[in-house]
Amino acid sequence: MGRIIYVTGGRRSGKSAFAQAMAERVTGAKVYVATCPVIDQETAARVEAHKKARQGKGWITVEEEHDLAGAIRRAGDADAVLVECLTLWLNNLMYREERDGREASLEMVTKEMESALGAASAARGAVIFVSNEVGLGIIPDNPLSRKFSDMAGIINQQAAARSDEAYLVVSGLAQKLK
Repeated sequence: MGRIIYVTGGRRSGKSAFAQAMAERVTGAKVYVATCPVIDQETAARVEAHKKARQGKGWITVEEEHDLAGAIRRAGDADAVLVECLTLWLNNLMYREERDGREASLEMVTKEMESALGAASAARGAVIFVSNEVGLGIIPDNPLSRKFSDMAGIINQQAAARSDEAYLVVSGLAQKLK
């Protein structure tokens, strides 16, 4: 049975480095599930920096923008699976629904998150979910941003509730929550 670890923090808080270091302490196969679509040169540079940070450390990278549960299942017998990150994945789901003429519903998003958590529970090794904490700032000024922030808060609560361990990272310092 898989162990679920949840890591959250603000933008540029050090949560990714903390989660990667945690995964790299695990011996055996490591899979990095990248949810970020490359949409411009800045994003491409960030993706390359993340790849470089994992280079030569035994990582297999799986790029998956939507089917998070499937990506975790496809990781198979990995000893550590690092999912980077839930808020980008949520953005991708919301964008896909809008592109296809549908509105992303809370029911759909929480069902998708539950599927990902189910796959993580069934995994052989540890599954580490990284997510941005978006609820500590001001209330967004437009409906779409408020919807995103609300949904992110809810899927973060789902991940934290199902996790075996949870961490908040601030200024590069991790605080164990659970």
